[in-house]
Amino acid sequence: MTTTQDLHKLGQSLWLDHITRGILDDGTLKRYIDELSVTGLTSNPTIFDEAIGGSALYDQSIQQKARSGLSGETLFVDLALEDLRRAADLFRPEFERTRGIDGWVSMEVSPLLASNTQASIEAARRIHELADRPNLYVKIPGTPEGVRAIEEAIFSGIPVNVTLLFSREQYLAIAEAYLRGIERRIAAKLDPKVSSVASIFVSRWDRAVAGKVPAELANRLGIAIAGRIYRAHCDLIASRRWRDLAAAGALKQRMLWASTGVKDPKAPQTLYVEALAAPETIDTMPEKTLLAYAKEGRIRGVMPTDGAEAEKTLASFTGAGVDLDALAKQLQLEGAQSFVKSWSELMQSLLDKSKALAAS
Repeated sequence: MTTTQDLHKLGQSLWLDHITRGILDDGTLKRYIDELSVTGLTSNPTIFDEAIGGSALYDQSIQQKARSGLSGETLFVDLALEDLRRAADLFRPEFERTRGIDGWVSMEVSPLLASNTQASIEAARRIHELADRPNLYVKIPGTPEGVRAIEEAIFSGIPVNVTLLFSREQYLAIAEAYLRGIERRIAAKLDPKVSSVASIFVSRWDRAVAGKVPAELANRLGIAIAGRIYRAHCDLIASRRWRDLAAAGALKQRMLWASTGVKDPKAPQTLYVEALAAPETIDTMPEKTLLAYAKEGRIRGVMPTDGAEAEKTLASFTGAGVDLDALAKQLQLEGAQSFVKSWSELMQSLLDKSKALAAS
């Protein structure tokens, strides 16, 4: 049994934070599914920008779609969904086997719509319909502006991967939005089974405080924050409110550990994966991290549900002068700005490539 299979046996889903047409064409993704227990994947504009700009794999599709009048966001959505439908089909057996718990892929809503609730909902609905796959999440950022869109998307029956979550408070705000959306569906006599995951970004915490805290605290903040959020999640699942929804047929909004590739070159590649082993959660990891864990990782224990050790560690960071609340807001804001930057770069790359292909 491989180390990745050990995690799978523990009850944690391993998703790949990567997609290119290349790993679909050459069978790499299928091999990861068969050999490394990968049961889903996530994507984002940066991943697609690197895939499209860094190879000729998309040139023919871009040329054909551009000739038919597609450009900008419409062109990108069409290209991305071609890949994501293929990936979704590879994960469909897992989706069916787990009755919709696992086997998902994800597609981003334009970050330019973050402050427009109605436009975000309409974009999410359009992506979901165009994908024509039951196992595709629409990604919506869990910013203050995104909370309403998340609730409305869930109420509309659209599966949502909530991204850009950095703190317990940010998580609880979107968990509340998810619960309200499901409660509204029940009140309207609609099926309460609408899937969602909450993506907690981990390694960016450690990058933010690198060199600003004592050496013994290096690369410990992200894991401690995750421990605090996991405690809040476990408390929520144990609440009477959730038990009533579960009894009515609702699905648990699963915790997804994101940003699990290390930023510190001195840290082990498997640092976050080993620390975040927990049943009924998801760890989405870059290809490099997945392969490193498959080669040299191991389960060193299961995440505690009481959060006690996490709080001790966080107290050390507070004592070192780190304002955790302010930093969480800063990281979410920077993350949202980074998404916009990546989106703009992707649109420019598509424009440049379309022009170059037309000229050739």
